[in-house]
Amino acid sequence: MKPETRLEALSEFLKAKRSKLNPQMVGLPTGTRRRTPGLRREEVAQLAGVSTTWYTWLEQGRDIKVSTSVLDAISDALKLSNDEKKYLYALALEEGSGANPAFSNTEEIIISPSLKRILQELRYCPTIITDRRCFIVGWNQAAANVFLDFELIPMEQRNLIQLLFSRKEFRSLAVNWVHFVKGFIAIFRTYYGQYVADQWYNQFIQEMEQVYPEFHQLWNESEVSSAPEIQIEFRHAKAGKMIFNLTSLQVQGNNDLRCSVYTPVENTETEIKLKRLMEH
Repeated sequence: MKPETRLEALSEFLKAKRSKLNPQMVGLPTGTRRRTPGLRREEVAQLAGVSTTWYTWLEQGRDIKVSTSVLDAISDALKLSNDEKKYLYALALEEGSGANPAFSNTEEIIISPSLKRILQELRYCPTIITDRRCFIVGWNQAAANVFLDFELIPMEQRNLIQLLFSRKEFRSLAVNWVHFVKGFIAIFRTYYGQYVADQWYNQFIQEMEQVYPEFHQLWNESEVSSAPEIQIEFRHAKAGKMIFNLTSLQVQGNNDLRCSVYTPVENTETEIKLKRLMEH
């Protein structure tokens, strides 16, 4: 990745996080009327104990030297979560720039026998396995029944982020589609910071923003989460109302795979409906 691209991503992230805070949230006086929402740059600098000029340069994406101690202070000032802090570190310290940008395509990712067994054992828990570019490389029968049969989609088109926006099956399935999509975009941004040297990400993001305005809006919210745990309600065309807890698990290994498991919520009829759906 070009340095200016990394610094631009850093700039956008800092601006987004600053805009979501107000003086009351960080213990500062409200002061005079504000033209724009969020904290001012000088207020963030004050909270972090750095000069306004230095913080302004950082937020403008200038190529300046930063230390972990200063980044810690800025993280505290902006009330960043642990995942957001890691993302800030990756961009500001170029931790992701050393990652090998050459990445084998989905055809070369082979699911291990043990992972295949896990997919089979999670019979009534729809489960999807994705790589670090969010391409779907594995799934079980329950996932095919609840979502769609990924076998019918060409391998190069099985990007989960793109499918969430392009396929009507996903758009009509989730009762709160935006909430559903936000979790995966937050995961995708985590990978983006971790593999900042991989130019594929910027090309993919640009293409998504051109085709799907909604992606542009959600991406600019700059949410970061390595493993969001959420409850999601589906309205399946055949099974009706289904409620799942989504748990995202990292699979240890060189391919950086992720296992997304949808567990039927207890005291609902979700598992019963899923069993009926799979029987038919």
